[in-house]
Amino acid sequence: MAKKNPHISPGRLVRLQHNSKLLLGNALGDPASRTIDVWLPPQYDEPHFGIKRFPVMYDLVGYTGTGQSHTQWKGFEENLPERLARLNHEERMGPCIVVFPDCFTALGGNQYINSSAIGNYADYLTSELIPFIDEEFRTLADRDHRACFGKSSGGYGALIHGMKYAKHWGAIAAHSGDAHFDFIYRSDWPNTLTQLARFAPKELTPEHVNLSATGLDDGRVKSFLDYIWNRSRPNGAEIHCLMNLCMAASYDPDPTAANGFRIPFVPHTGEIIPARWNQWLAHDPVHLVTKYQGGLASLRGIFIDCGWRDQYHIHYGSRMLHQQLEELGIDHVYEEFDGTHSGIDSRMDISLPWLYSRISE
Repeated sequence: MAKKNPHISPGRLVRLQHNSKLLLGNALGDPASRTIDVWLPPQYDEPHFGIKRFPVMYDLVGYTGTGQSHTQWKGFEENLPERLARLNHEERMGPCIVVFPDCFTALGGNQYINSSAIGNYADYLTSELIPFIDEEFRTLADRDHRACFGKSSGGYGALIHGMKYAKHWGAIAAHSGDAHFDFIYRSDWPNTLTQLARFAPKELTPEHVNLSATGLDDGRVKSFLDYIWNRSRPNGAEIHCLMNLCMAASYDPDPTAANGFRIPFVPHTGEIIPARWNQWLAHDPVHLVTKYQGGLASLRGIFIDCGWRDQYHIHYGSRMLHQQLEELGIDHVYEEFDGTHSGIDSRMDISLPWLYSRISE
């Protein structure tokens, strides 16, 4: 068991049930009622602070995670509430409220954007969850005192929300956020196609070929999903395949298509389908900075970092974002560190106090 410092006041973790109207009837049949964890700093309950209101941060977790992934007990390391309590105790950051949303889906997660194939998770966060939290707790209920942060898919979510939904957020922090899709996704699709080949039709008919040429499912995607949804513990290769299908559902949804989305490669030959891949690129942060520079420039803080040995090659996209922000004169913090995509929670010791400094003024 990891030792805990008995002198650190842990604050208080509150667990709420939120019934979403926006997630009701989503295409995946995922529950609209979600469990939301909220960490309240020790000062929240101290009489000395009376009716004081606090800035608030939202934790956007990575793929396969949910808010409770960051609040549950961990052996030999801190969970996020424990990290927050320590940073507060060390006076490295002041008191703030931190919200842990549940945005998990049957496809293993989502990218915190709106998709007809998954659900309108951007609207869920901004139009439902923010007002719900502001009503339930003593938050400083305005954009300038609200931030979001995350790693990987959560980092992507923070970047996109800083671009497209800046009226809701005063600052963002993106750790190893998905960017430069040509490197991080395109190079992994051969592995996905190999996994899907296990579920291919026994005979490829002209109809199958015609479907595949436009990114429509010839049956193998549905068979794979049925297999995953009836399997108790998918292996690593299957999870990566599911992840790429989740990205396809995020970036190229099509309500008229089987499964509700299209894929960007012909599964039998591996040929890229330009029209479909362009749909992905339209969601790539490295292609959106200029378009949404107004929203980014309006933020009170942008923090981006990445390990320079990231196994998904995200550091290249991070560098591109940094370069574009510099060229546009948009103030931000950019850092690289000697690390990969894994085991980098310690970076929150840097980003969270910095975020607090941007939204507490």
